[in-house]
Amino acid sequence: MIDTSALIQRWQEGDERAAEMIYNQSYDSAYLLAYGLLGNPADAEEAAQDALTYALTRIHRYNPRRAGFNTWLHTITVSRCRDRQRRKRLSGFSLTPWLQRGGDAPDPALPPEQRALQSETCDEIWAAVQSLKPKLREAVLLRYWAGHTYQDMADILDCPMRTAQT
Repeated sequence: MIDTSALIQRWQEGDERAAEMIYNQSYDSAYLLAYGLLGNPADAEEAAQDALTYALTRIHRYNPRRAGFNTWLHTITVSRCRDRQRRKRLSGFSLTPWLQRGGDAPDPALPPEQRALQSETCDEIWAAVQSLKPKLREAVLLRYWAGHTYQDMADILDCPMRTAQT
């Protein structure tokens, strides 16, 4: 994998191949975040593509001194997901289809009883995440699914770091 900052530099200098490489390197991260927020593969794909297109066409607005590229992209992705939710007036989402397809599937090396217990625990956790208000859901997914620091979360959610920590 090529360093993202080098690719950004190349893209800013007009290398279209660099833009394609940024897109390919960043798509999975944007898609997973969008899927976690929207719960629908088609909506997540559109949101991720829209976020990446926006980021790449406005790469001149990216400031590496303010945030890492992934943080900036996730800020855009969260915004695109919020827009989609407002348009669709979604009050919640279900991760059950994702779990049924094997997302966070229990370790097959575990005995069947432990796999069943682990699967049940995952279902309970995702049910709890689904019941959260949208802002809290975003915070939980950014921290525990996307692995962002509290400072990154504060930047993405446009809130004080102490708020992100709580």
